[in-house]
Amino acid sequence: MAIATINPATGETLSTFEEITDEAIEAKLELAQQAFNKYRHLPFEQRAMWMQKAADILERDREIYAEMMTVEMGKTLKGAIGEIEKCALVCRYYAKNAAQFMADVPANTDASSSFVRYQPLGAILAVMPWNFPFWQVFRFAAPALMAGNVGLLKHASNVPQCALKIEEIFAEAGFPEGVFQTLLVGADKVAKIVADDRVKAATLTGSEPAGESLAANAGKNLKKVVLELGGSDPFIVMSSADLAAALSTAVTARMLNNGQSCIAAKRFILAEEIADEFIQKFVQEFEQLKVGDPMLPETDIGPLATPAILKELDSQVQTCIKSGAKLLTGGRPLSENAGNFYLPTILSDIPADAEARQEEFFGPVALVFRVAGIDEAIALANSTSFGLGAAAWTTVRTESDRFISELEAGAVFINGLVKSDPRLPFGGIKRSGYGRELSIQGIHEFVNIKTVWVK
Repeated sequence: MAIATINPATGETLSTFEEITDEAIEAKLELAQQAFNKYRHLPFEQRAMWMQKAADILERDREIYAEMMTVEMGKTLKGAIGEIEKCALVCRYYAKNAAQFMADVPANTDASSSFVRYQPLGAILAVMPWNFPFWQVFRFAAPALMAGNVGLLKHASNVPQCALKIEEIFAEAGFPEGVFQTLLVGADKVAKIVADDRVKAATLTGSEPAGESLAANAGKNLKKVVLELGGSDPFIVMSSADLAAALSTAVTARMLNNGQSCIAAKRFILAEEIADEFIQKFVQEFEQLKVGDPMLPETDIGPLATPAILKELDSQVQTCIKSGAKLLTGGRPLSENAGNFYLPTILSDIPADAEARQEEFFGPVALVFRVAGIDEAIALANSTSFGLGAAAWTTVRTESDRFISELEAGAVFINGLVKSDPRLPFGGIKRSGYGRELSIQGIHEFVNIKTVWVK
């Protein structure tokens, strides 16, 4: 895939970028190592001052960065502004809490003194996706840099301007040269970078195949990885739920980022008693959504990021319909637009053996299911190979307790929208990946957890 900015709303190629040479990669890796040797010894107060400055810069120029994201990958401008604000939030969170998270933890043993010390590892490679081109990077970079590591970013090839701008932000904030660097390289260079002794670990957010490849290369070199991969999150609505709140949240949960979010709700599992009413209103809400220019404030759904994603999504929908599913609304690209637009779509009556039950639909497509009760709801929710997030709506305490205990996911939200929050660990199980980002668990993923025993 060429490294280029191609406006997904128009199909126009705005900028192209040359991949850096092997010699440039070597120079950046050496700079990262030299930077780490000094940066690791700086006090938390200094790192925190720079991280707070990065947050200031993000907030100062939020509209500029938001417009850059919208032009490169098509998210609505209002959604992009919210993403930048969230990046500033995670910077401030770790600036405030990193020293506490990294403090020595005493242990009572037979030694005169024993404790656990957390120390940085070195250069961490981040292979990041296009769908949240700032947030995905900052939620890695803020804890990694505050822990004393240095960052190397291999961003998606369709968001090169975002990738370069993030490096500029950290430089303007005052972080020393080499502490955070962007590598404009293709996916074929990742294995060699991971194998380099100066790279100590890696993290990836993306597809299952990409995660498998990175994990295999890292395993071959005995290096730790954190993976956040796909999801087919269930959104369960029981008969006791606040139907109006559940419905409103359901639309938002499915259409977040034009439907291109790993933790977007994708399978809507409805108790039989409320299914008819919910589906009727769900269809009405989808048909009222405005699809169009993501720069306009009235737009609800912008384009998909690339023509290939549009083609794959439509193929999934048509295959599902051919298998016997019922199309309730949408089901095709928006033909009057030149860009990668797809109509908000709802499919029901999906056959038990349909491939759609095991796939992730990365776009504005919702699958709806009816269930007789909570046992069937939980079984259906857990019936995929994914395990990222799950939402359940109920006012019955025994039901919510069962959802919390029995849903197979890295996060369970009761009566709310599944979302990432700097204060809570984020990640999945099964084929949604492993490891955690954010909170105290996130900063501890890329440190040496050193046992110290003194007599």
